[in-house]
This record gives sequence, structure tokens and C-alpha cells, in this order.
Amino acid sequence: MRNKLVFLRNGKRQEISNFSPDETLLDYLRLIERKTGTKEGCNEGDCGACTVSLGRIRNGALSYEPVNACILLLGQIDGADLITVDDLAENSKLHSVQKAMVDHHGAQCGFCTPGFVMTLFSMHHSGEKVTRNSINDWLAGNLCRCTGYRPIADAAMASVSQKPNDALMKRWDETEKALKKLQGNEDLVVMDGENVFGAPGTIDHLAEACVRYPEATIVSGATDVGLWITKQLRAQKQIIWTGRAKGFDSIKSSAKQLVIGAGATYRDAYDALSQLDSDIEEVFRRLGSRHVRASGTIGGNIANGSPIGDSPPILIALGASLELRHDKKTRTLPLEDFFIEYGKQDRKVGELVAKIIVPKPKKNEYVRAFKISKRFDQDISALLFALKVTVQRGRIVSARLACGGMAGTPKRAKQCEAKLLGIVLADETSWEGAIAALTKDYAPLSDMRASAEYRMKTAQNLLRKALIEIADETAGKPRAQTRVSGFREAAE
Repeated sequence: MRNKLVFLRNGKRQEISNFSPDETLLDYLRLIERKTGTKEGCNEGDCGACTVSLGRIRNGALSYEPVNACILLLGQIDGADLITVDDLAENSKLHSVQKAMVDHHGAQCGFCTPGFVMTLFSMHHSGEKVTRNSINDWLAGNLCRCTGYRPIADAAMASVSQKPNDALMKRWDETEKALKKLQGNEDLVVMDGENVFGAPGTIDHLAEACVRYPEATIVSGATDVGLWITKQLRAQKQIIWTGRAKGFDSIKSSAKQLVIGAGATYRDAYDALSQLDSDIEEVFRRLGSRHVRASGTIGGNIANGSPIGDSPPILIALGASLELRHDKKTRTLPLEDFFIEYGKQDRKVGELVAKIIVPKPKKNEYVRAFKISKRFDQDISALLFALKVTVQRGRIVSARLACGGMAGTPKRAKQCEAKLLGIVLADETSWEGAIAALTKDYAPLSDMRASAEYRMKTAQNLLRKALIEIADETAGKPRAQTRVSGFREAAE
């Protein structure tokens, strides 16, 4: 066990032995280091003005990704290399990304510019193919309301497409070696009276810590807990971070199922989930931003029980189950049974969401998933619709339909499912009973994102859309290209 936070700061080793469990990385940078290039904007992980780049060892190699410093806890950078906008210029010479932003007039007021620069810096070192679409995806977590995105994208094309030749590249091997040395199994525990920040190094120790500190907040990505701190001003005196527990983020794929460790981030699980279906790939691409997906975890999205979480409805439709662990004891239950009512889940004190078991769709099973939100990228869903049906000889013989945003929890539409059984896909008149049955399954609320009437009508229309597409597909027609992303690709 060690009692110091250890990380690299622009390649140089740093140790911190005294910090508050709920201290954010942004507060540390601005108030302790006095590095004010990193800005505070929305303070909830939306605008990206606070973007920094974190380097971690992923699958045995060094990788950098943009994260929101405003909702990331300081303790979460243990074992990482932290780079901020203040670190990029060398001997007063701008970094190539910074210079491109100047040359292409990528800033007006400039407040958001440091965040854009750090996102593009991370993309610069990602090795990913650079296209207008890929740039749009990377920049989805950065908002600008005065410059306009075209000159920023132009700056990205001019700089990110070039091979990186900067200070980071010069020390890349050295940094990689240093970070690998920090990937031990020891527990991190920093205590100051009642304040505790714990980061167990193994799954067993993580489960033990959750029982030992029953009042502690269990944190994976902090993309939700971070807002408790910055928006609700809820002090978190005891925090247990899952990010150091070896194997808690494992992803195992077999012919029949995916087993996803609850600590796996959306970035980690993206490829495996995308292979299940192209609709699932598109929903997860639009879930949050790269900043959010680099930190947020699937287990965390489930454990917090939000009625508008994007992953639970899809996983419920697929027939996923959960493994929960309390110290050394484990139990398994269907995912839909985990959600009892708004704000209440089937998880006792000290119990940990450990794994998500996801059956893979079979050849005669068809999946559709749709995310409805006011803003296309990086927005909270007004409605998340997910359907899986089994088709034999043109008839639906089994169905699972789940929605988010339609009730106090992610919820299956069991009466609609019953009406779907036996319908003939080629006969649209046979669909009407199932579509109408959604009114019996859900009684949605009106809020700032959508009215109850809009949610219901949209859910019914999405069911009709899904059935039209599946009917065509089972009749041998190509899968319908009716997603907005398809038009974006065509424009590219």
C-alpha cells in the first residue's frame, strides 16, 4: 500500500500526499499549480474548455486521450501523464496545433480555444486517420459559440494530418517506460481524518474496501459524481476509485457473449459493442463525447440508475445480466431487475456492480437502436429506443423492447412485446396492436427535453421504423441507410 498520488506532469514525476478526496483536477491546476491556461466553462463536462490530455498505458502501449478536468477527480490521474495547454509551446514557439489555430483564425474570444487545442493535440498523437468526419467526432466534446467550426476544422486538417514532431514525441519512449513502472498492484490510500481517497489495486481489495467503507462513494469515471461535486456542491469525504483494480475493466468475447468488466470505459468497450450491430455502434459513438467516453464506464452508467442512461435500454433489449459482488459473494440477476424505481436499485450497501454479461445476437435475431436528442452529438437523450426480435419464416417469434426516458427507470415494454409475437412482418396491418400497446407500457413525463406526447409518439414511430427496416432486411433487401451518420459519410 502507498499513501501518495503518483503521476507524471508533462513527463516529470509528481507525488501528492495530501489532497481532498473530491478535489477536481481543474481546481488543482488553477488553484494549486496556478496554471490558468485550462479554463472553467460549464463545469459539468459539456463545453470542453477545461480539456487536458491524459496519457495512460492501454493494452501495453502508451495512449493519450482528451478528458474533462472539471469533473475528473485529482486522484484519478494516478499512474497517468498529464499534459495541459500550458505545456505545449517550446521556447516560446507555438505547438503546430496552436499555430494552425492562429493561421486559420480558429478563435475569436478565445475562451474555448485551449480546450480545442488539447483535443486536437490528443488526436494528433492518436494515429487515427484524419478526415472531416473524424475531426467532427473528436471535436464533439468542445463547444464554441463565436468562432464557428469551419476554421477550427481547417486548422485541424492542416495540423493533425501531419506526423507529430513535438516535445512529447521526443520523450515518448521514456514516458512509456516510466508509466509502465507505475502500473503496480499496490493499493493507494490517502487519509486525512475522516477524509479517505482509496484506489485498491486488485478486484478482491476493491470488494473488501466497499464493505469496509459502506458510506464511501464508489467512483469509476466520475462523469456523474463529478456533477454532484461541481453543481450540487455535495462534499464527498470518502471515495473509492475503481480505476486501479487490475482486471476490473476486462472485456472477454466468446462466440455467444460479451463479458464486460464494470470498470471498462466506453472507449475500452467501443469496438466490442460496435460489432454487435451497426445501430449500437452509432448510439455509442454519439454517447457523450470522446472526453466522456475516455472516463465514463458502462458499469457506472448502470449503477447510478439514471432513467435516461443510454446503455441500459440497449443492454436490456439484448438480454444482458449483471454480476454483483459483496466482499467474496457474488450474485447474478437480469439487468432489467436491477432497476426498482427512480433512484433505487437492487444493490445493497457495500455491493459492487462487477460484470455485465451480454448475449450476442444470433443470425435470425435483428437489433435496432435509436437515440433521440435535441443536439445530435454529446447530448442527453430525450428517448433511447432499443429492440431485438427473433424472426422465423417472416414472423416474429420473440421480442425484447426497452426504452430510456419513458419512465423512472430504463424499462422493458412487456405488453408491446406480447403483441409483437406472431406478427407477420410483410403485413403492416398486423403491427398496429403492438404499436398501440406502448401506451400501456409507458406513461412518460414532460420535461425540458421533451413533452410526454412527443416521447410517446416518437417511441411508436421508432417501433414502426424498426419493423419496416427489419421487414425489408428479412425479405433480402439491403439494410436501410436512414441514419444521419450515413449522410455525413456521403458528404465526406
